[in-house]
Amino acid sequence: MARALTGKIPQPRHATFARFTDAAGTVIDEGLVLYFPAPHSFTGEDVLEVHAHGGPVVLQMLLRRCLELGARLAEPGEFTRRAFLNDKLDLAQAEAVIDLIDAANEAAVKSAGRSLRGEFSRAIDMLVERLIELRMRVEAALDFPEEEIDALERREVEQGLNGLIEAVAEVLRKAEQGSLLRTGLNVVLAGQPNVGKSSLLNRLAGEELAIVTDIPGTTRDTVRQTIQVHGLPVNIIDTAGLRETEDTVERIGIDRTWKAIQDADLVLLLVDARTGVTPEDERIVAQLPGRLPRIVVYNKVDLRDEAAPEATADEVWISAKTGAGIEALRNRLQAAAGWQAESEDVFLARERHLLALREAQAALHRAAAVSDQAEFMAEELRLAQHALSRITGAFTADDLLGEIFSRFCIGK
Repeated sequence: MARALTGKIPQPRHATFARFTDAAGTVIDEGLVLYFPAPHSFTGEDVLEVHAHGGPVVLQMLLRRCLELGARLAEPGEFTRRAFLNDKLDLAQAEAVIDLIDAANEAAVKSAGRSLRGEFSRAIDMLVERLIELRMRVEAALDFPEEEIDALERREVEQGLNGLIEAVAEVLRKAEQGSLLRTGLNVVLAGQPNVGKSSLLNRLAGEELAIVTDIPGTTRDTVRQTIQVHGLPVNIIDTAGLRETEDTVERIGIDRTWKAIQDADLVLLLVDARTGVTPEDERIVAQLPGRLPRIVVYNKVDLRDEAAPEATADEVWISAKTGAGIEALRNRLQAAAGWQAESEDVFLARERHLLALREAQAALHRAAAVSDQAEFMAEELRLAQHALSRITGAFTADDLLGEIFSRFCIGK
């Protein structure tokens, strides 16, 4: 490929000036080529990089020439997948590549960088090593049943299992924090028309994103904005006011409101601080999903004669117009998410990582419950190890690999 495109083979790992020619020998462009022989490349395979000028026509001509010479277009995530298959990266590191690209803030960039450097993988590997050692002790009792297992050995196994349960819980805590950092907390502003939902969105975002008027039903569709609350990404979704209406367009907006509520992590139910919770508000509450956390936000306290009460776990008193109580609301959002702003060692985990960690955690707890039955304990420990190994790709089905890498951008 290098000889046909440039007329020479470049020196490995050196930037070499070259002219790129077409099949007739006509110069298409000139630039640099870099040759990385296997295994000293990102993918672990031979790699030739062509650095040309950035015009789209020039690049299309170069690409067409490479295809003529036998190359093909890369599939989504193919380079990173090849790096994984050639043991240059484990699966968690490979996923960190796309997380680094998609990172929405500095904290996410740092966390993804730590995962790419292998910190998350090393934490999982340490758990697996401890599991293997524990399994060796337990299965020795099965392989040599005639040998008497003394009380000291049994106590060491129980201590090792308890310590492992605590270690998995700590990694899971960091992963859950990282998952919040990666996806953000989805918060829906819901309530009757004209209670100040759009005003609150504008106040939290620090800019005029939604139209605000005194006319009920002004908001007809959902408006989304991501804000930062003490380092936590919060996806705020302003919605149409919930009420009975004959307006076709407004009714569509109300249907979208309920759809957004179904997908939310938290609902802020706005009510007018002057009237408190009305029967109409109670009807809205009755229709909320039972599992969905909610905070009642009493807005327009600036129009009340009495002083606003202190915020509680379930209620916050604010004025979206003046900004009163907004910091208390931010603190409640942080607490509701379980977010620890000082966390510097979180892992930017995906949902499959959390599921695997929780599966391992459940298996370890079951193992502790049957610690007097070595056969059942050994099986639960095996299941825990299998769950953890799926995170780094030691045990991963091909269809899952295809699903993971298909989400990458083309070629990456």
